[in-house]
Amino acid sequence: MKTPALTVSVLLWLCVAAAVAAPADFLAGYSAEAGRSADAGRGQRFFTSQHGGEWSCASCHQALPTGAGRHASTGKSIDALAPAFNPKRFSDPAKVEKWFRRNCKDVLSRECSAAEKADVLAWLITLKP
Repeated sequence: MKTPALTVSVLLWLCVAAAVAAPADFLAGYSAEAGRSADAGRGQRFFTSQHGGEWSCASCHQALPTGAGRHASTGKSIDALAPAFNPKRFSDPAKVEKWFRRNCKDVLSRECSAAEKADVLAWLITLKP
């Protein structure tokens, strides 16, 4: 039988684990939701394409998002997007979903699909120092 202290410890660990994730965790989740494996090449093409509008992801994050970018309309500095160059990226589930939702609406005029998120993240994970 579990002791109350052990149960509390397990629950606390689960809360902490849920609040902090790794890029690979998001990739696995998006790929599962999409029902297919992510494709880094497709992710790079998606990232640098305009999709019929004025902006692409690269408009703000640069074609190679390993350094600081700049918002295309406000000029505000944006930290590196690739996780190997910015460990804070893709670590907070709420922030990841918030920024995918906002940025996809800016670039696509809609939210990104799980497959699109998986592909872009697969490419971003391949970028190493």
